[in-house]
Amino acid sequence: MAKFVENEPNSHNTITTGTEITGDISSNGDIRLDGYLNGNINSKGKLVIGESGKVLGTINCKNADVYGIIEGKLNVSELLSLKATAKVIGDIVTNRLAIEPGCNFTGNCKMTEDQKPDAI
Repeated sequence: MAKFVENEPNSHNTITTGTEITGDISSNGDIRLDGYLNGNINSKGKLVIGESGKVLGTINCKNADVYGIIEGKLNVSELLSLKATAKVIGDIVTNRLAIEPGCNFTGNCKMTEDQKPDAI
């Protein structure tokens, strides 16, 4: 029987360019995605979607920097930062939001302090 060891809170997971994943990702640590994910992400840490990164699904995390493409719902309990190269199609729920000029965002945004990171 295999023993499952949870990631340490300070761990960093990287999905590189050229990697394609179908399915959900859950982590207690930070995640950087430069590949393609058709599924959901649940992270208690920071999520970075690189310029070559693309996600089709729902994202739940503590903080996020988005440089790439997201098609789906984003739930960010603290700070969501959409960079100039980002393209987001979907709804956003976050506590704080930073959008750089050049970012393409289509959807609705709700800013609330009611989110709890433990609920993610």
